[in-house]
Amino acid sequence: MDRRHARLPAQPLPPLAETVPERPPGPAPIRKRSAPPAREGRRLYVIDGLRLLAALLVAVHHYAGTDRLDQPGNNVWGRPVSEIMPTVFHFSTYGWIGVEIFFVISGFVICMSCWGRTPRQFFVSRVIRLYPAYWFAIAFTTAVVMALPGVWERLRLRNILLNLTMLQSGSASPHVDGVYWTLWTELRFYLLFLVVVAMGLTYRRVVVFCCVWGTAAMLAPISELRLMILIVNPVAAWFFIAGLVLYLMYRFGQDLLLWGMLAMSWLMAQMEIGRRIDSVEHVSGWRGSALIYTAFLLFMVAVALGHTDRVRWKWLVTAGALTYPLYLTHYLAGTTLISRLRDTMDPRLLVAVVIAAFLGLSWLVHRYVERPAARLLKSGLDTSFARLRNARG
Repeated sequence: MDRRHARLPAQPLPPLAETVPERPPGPAPIRKRSAPPAREGRRLYVIDGLRLLAALLVAVHHYAGTDRLDQPGNNVWGRPVSEIMPTVFHFSTYGWIGVEIFFVISGFVICMSCWGRTPRQFFVSRVIRLYPAYWFAIAFTTAVVMALPGVWERLRLRNILLNLTMLQSGSASPHVDGVYWTLWTELRFYLLFLVVVAMGLTYRRVVVFCCVWGTAAMLAPISELRLMILIVNPVAAWFFIAGLVLYLMYRFGQDLLLWGMLAMSWLMAQMEIGRRIDSVEHVSGWRGSALIYTAFLLFMVAVALGHTDRVRWKWLVTAGALTYPLYLTHYLAGTTLISRLRDTMDPRLLVAVVIAAFLGLSWLVHRYVERPAARLLKSGLDTSFARLRNARG
């Protein structure tokens, strides 16, 4: 037989289970990114510890590392703190970076806690989280300044009452305590992010939000439009954006886009760090500050990639709960106490004792002010929103 006409043996068909159905022509379907089920909803104890560490950095800075305290005849130590405890001063000059760390953590935590929530739930959670300890701090700080005059000037009653709203910056009114400026920054972030919460948080929407906000933050300074600068807040925007991007990494996994956005936020943030040193801090160096921030950001990357998930120390939850009351109460009241006690003990010991005292006060505020007030506020606000929802006309 001619081999040219020989037939090849028939090949067996693949089993039915292995057959691949034809895909209709056109682009491949886009799959929705979903959270890894093993990590979704898991508490990140490390974040609680980082929050307290940031608060302690800020407190040490305010007690021993600011430019104001290094001036002759300052009203806290009486002479330059660099002469009293030079080593402590050298390291504490960098403690202000704790505020920028707060902003990154805030972006991460707000995105995490708001996922799947409604705007009403977002609003209620922010009110019960922010206001009880804040109201206590205003009353406490005012009482200390009145009882121990000579270090800080007490505000007029009208300004103190306005501070209770947390909106005094919008009215160009002074703060009861200077550290409250960060709350105005946080509130503007919440207002912007509320837009995305109202639309429903998704991977795509948060990415778009970060890109739009970042673009606006780049354009705002050269626009010289005061309203745009107020809303966009270019000074802090890149720190919040870094936190949002890190949470997306944590929830959905890493990809090149997220790495690029994080790199952009770092590049812009190091410029903002330099500007703050030049305009406000003066005593710390840019290289050291940028290095500290970079180390923190790399650690947050490790958190986002799940390398710290095994850390489950219960005491970190308590540490995180102390952060907000400590931040609100430590500055004016603490420096006032230092000015009265500075000749009674070693200055390093005095700083440690004052910080320990305010940690104790913070626990009391959390236990006996924040917890009961949060329950009352939540119950009242839930009832009010239910009535609003069911109202006719």
